[in-house]
Amino acid sequence: MLQILENYSLKNFNTFGIEASARYFVEINKEEELTELFMDPQWLQTSRLILGGGSNLLLVKDFDGLAIRINIRGIEHRINHNEVFIEAGAGEVWNDLVNFCVARDYAGIENLSLIPGSVGASPIQNIGADGVELQDVFRSCRAFEIATREFKTFTKEDCRFGYRDSIFKNELKEQIIIVSVKFKLSLIPNINLKYGAIEQELANRNISKPTIKDVSKVVSHIRVSKLPDPSTIGNAGSFFKNPVIAEEQFQRLQSKFPEVVHYPAGDSMVKLAAGWLIEQCGWKGKVVGHTGTWKNQALVLVNHGGATGEEVYSLSSQIIDSVYTKFGVLLEREVNIID
Repeated sequence: MLQILENYSLKNFNTFGIEASARYFVEINKEEELTELFMDPQWLQTSRLILGGGSNLLLVKDFDGLAIRINIRGIEHRINHNEVFIEAGAGEVWNDLVNFCVARDYAGIENLSLIPGSVGASPIQNIGADGVELQDVFRSCRAFEIATREFKTFTKEDCRFGYRDSIFKNELKEQIIIVSVKFKLSLIPNINLKYGAIEQELANRNISKPTIKDVSKVVSHIRVSKLPDPSTIGNAGSFFKNPVIAEEQFQRLQSKFPEVVHYPAGDSMVKLAAGWLIEQCGWKGKVVGHTGTWKNQALVLVNHGGATGEEVYSLSSQIIDSVYTKFGVLLEREVNIID
């Protein structure tokens, strides 16, 4: 029998450590519990918040609805020649899945080491880092459709992946709940060292022929050196997306700021480093009330203790305004805002 809790604190379910509560709360450990939950028409009419690891979430105020914590676990794998097929429960910790695969030399997600959050959230956000995105290894996901109370499979094409984007953040937002994700990895590694920091760190370690274990270790090292640990200081990782602008706009920007950090994004588009833009506006390491930006990475907003969701959101608005004023580039929040 499912236990529905009332006026439940969500402080331990968001990595910002924001003190906010949900009117109702339930934890789902098995697929069939979703069917049981939504057999009650009350929950079809109630606003819903789906929780995984809570690492891409800012609670601006209390949530007057039902918070559903997805804790479905399990990792299954099979090998067909050089291909490896993985299925993981949505409640699995993403980095636990990465470590599971790296330890067995299943290649494809080593560049995504130490990204916080759950497996179920990975396709919603189309998580990515260091030249690799989830869509590169995604095969399908199984999800519960709330309106019909049926389970459906979404292929890669169905998901309409974009940069930190998917159909689950748009047309299907709050309509489906992902319960498991399938990935296609390989026993033959295709080492991706596109981003200079990885190559440099490998060189520092005198590694000329890196394995996927080497890449995972280096990526983890780089992330730890740049990003704060949510267990010691509240944060949600990168708060803003790296903006993608047209080549024409980039040329104008580069003529004013020759040192602007950028990467090719294809189709005559250029990706800018949001952290660099924010840092140039003087925000890096700045403390504002109970919140601020991280000392080693301006892209990360932090809770120095006791910050409210409103404070963090206000700081993000100030940063967006200052970057737009200086560079004419509009930053977009990557974190899911619950207000």
